[in-house]
Amino acid sequence: MNTLDTSALIAPHGGQLIDLVVPPEEREATLRRAATLPRLVLSARQLADLECLATGVYSPLEGFMCEGDYRRVLREMRLADGTLWPIPVIFDTDASTLAEIGDAAEIALSWNGRVVATLEIAESYRADKALEALAVYGVDDAEHPGVTAVRALGEFYLAGRVRLIDPELHGDFAAYRYTPAQSREAFARRGWRRIAAFQTRNPIHRAHEYLQKVALEGVDGLFVHPLVGQTKSDDIPADLRIRTYEVVLERYYPQDRILLGVFPAAMRYAGPREAIKHAIARQNYGCSHFIVGRDHAGVGSYYGTYDAQRIFETLDPQDLRITPLPFENAAYCTECAQMATRKTCPHPEETWLQLSGSRVRDMLHRGIRPPEEFTRPEVAELLIQGTTIRP
Repeated sequence: MNTLDTSALIAPHGGQLIDLVVPPEEREATLRRAATLPRLVLSARQLADLECLATGVYSPLEGFMCEGDYRRVLREMRLADGTLWPIPVIFDTDASTLAEIGDAAEIALSWNGRVVATLEIAESYRADKALEALAVYGVDDAEHPGVTAVRALGEFYLAGRVRLIDPELHGDFAAYRYTPAQSREAFARRGWRRIAAFQTRNPIHRAHEYLQKVALEGVDGLFVHPLVGQTKSDDIPADLRIRTYEVVLERYYPQDRILLGVFPAAMRYAGPREAIKHAIARQNYGCSHFIVGRDHAGVGSYYGTYDAQRIFETLDPQDLRITPLPFENAAYCTECAQMATRKTCPHPEETWLQLSGSRVRDMLHRGIRPPEEFTRPEVAELLIQGTTIRP
């Protein structure tokens, strides 16, 4: 089968795009063997990490981290071999499950009642949750959703290589579920070499649109890549978020210069460290540039407004090939009568229309349409309808 030449695109992180998906001709035999193995049921977060590992989103990782990688990532944001990596990718379990597994060298992993992957166990080790919380999130505060998630994990981590037997893990967003290999082919098909990626876990609004279009002025194409993995319970649901992107991209963007995909990872809300993780993933997808806006991957007031931009300045130029595109906070200025940032607008803050996520959610629940200066009317209507019909 002929494949497109993607050699002109940026190299994956670590130099090689990992592929741990079992070939179609081997799946039946692999499933038969997996049926004889001890079986563990995946959590939503484990499923997201499994998919990212197997399809190369987390290249150069080939499985869940061993203790050597885990501890060096916490201390230095590096794998044991020195490669930049900011957040542990681990498979948690508990003592009773470890006892059930015994000395098994391999286990089957299931989701929705069917075996979807295998894990070759290289080692098991005890988690250091206090260190993990402080290193990754900068705090050990139970109010932080990332810290809460770490505290809820099992006390032990399993390390080892994964093989994804069933790549059809999801029934939603099928048209947008590009693997890194597929997105690279899509970019090559369009003749793109310079691609800016945009990460979000929120519905699109005018500030997003402003940043995306400014970035689009300097590249060949824009990869709009909202996250659809696990998020906080009060975040707007993924299906509604994707619908907002569909309607805006269709009506207000040049169709030959955009590609909408979905990012299967789970949110960590780790601020600066997660910004690096998101950049690494987009490099693996084939993007040359990565938009980093205000409080990227932040939550509450745990991180400074531009901490996620400043952390890139601390990296060695050899650590990461993708280029971050830092942007100031953007909002609509009533005096300028347009979107602006502090770099372009001379007017005081009271002339800016800025709405917090909690304020917007409150407006939606009350059936109040956010103003057009904040978001397109089509998006506002979708959000009001979607918020009204959900519990």
